[in-house]
Amino acid sequence: MVQCSVIVPTYKEAGNLESLSRRLFKAFKEFRGGALGDIELIFVDDNSRDGSQQHVERLAAQGLNCRIIVRTVERGLSSAVLRGFAEARGEYLICMDADLQHPPEKAPELAQALVEGAEFVLGTRYGSQDSIDKDWPLHRRVISTGARLLALPLSSLNDPMSGFFGIPRHVLQRAVANKVSPIGFKIALEIFVKARVDHSRVVHVPISFGVRTVGESKLSSKVILSYLSHLVELYHFTFPALIPVLVVLILTLLVLLVVKLW
Repeated sequence: MVQCSVIVPTYKEAGNLESLSRRLFKAFKEFRGGALGDIELIFVDDNSRDGSQQHVERLAAQGLNCRIIVRTVERGLSSAVLRGFAEARGEYLICMDADLQHPPEKAPELAQALVEGAEFVLGTRYGSQDSIDKDWPLHRRVISTGARLLALPLSSLNDPMSGFFGIPRHVLQRAVANKVSPIGFKIALEIFVKARVDHSRVVHVPISFGVRTVGESKLSSKVILSYLSHLVELYHFTFPALIPVLVVLILTLLVLLVVKLW
């Protein structure tokens, strides 16, 4: 019986899939003597056509409990995560990236926190024992810090941008009931807000966050604008009376950022 499902959205990440899979299953097997039981790994791929499907099918044939969903119509990270969650069999759901910036060895710690009663668990780059690779670009650090500050009133998460998170199925259903949106890149923040997570039952797991070695970053000016738009929607959901003021503030910050970078 599968207790935990790990969902990994992918697009042209074929070079990472075998390493991620083997490290993940090894980590769960070794964590407390395999106390977490059976897990499944689900890749949700946006029709990469780079050999990803063949890689995963080969790993499954070798005995790893993994499979791949190839989407030919839908696109987008958030909708991919939600698709994976919908098709997962586990009671505890974990999302992580395919680029190996999220260390697979930390996934069992997220799962254990959920087993112990957490409503939301986050792999964070800003914990007491965390670290960010020294080669991570300065502009990425600045953008990450700014994005965190803008999201502070919405959640108790200290790193809502990390994308490495876990949630029990019954808590996810609360977000679904509140019409969780598949738009945007920051599905962790979307689910956290829409599920109205009990802040006292949030667990942060420090992770070491490195630079990607295969594939390309998804960050762009379009993604930044999408994130700001997403924030407006979440603020409207959480503080509907304040939305006119917040829109002005966010637009002002955006203008100042553009002027500064220009």
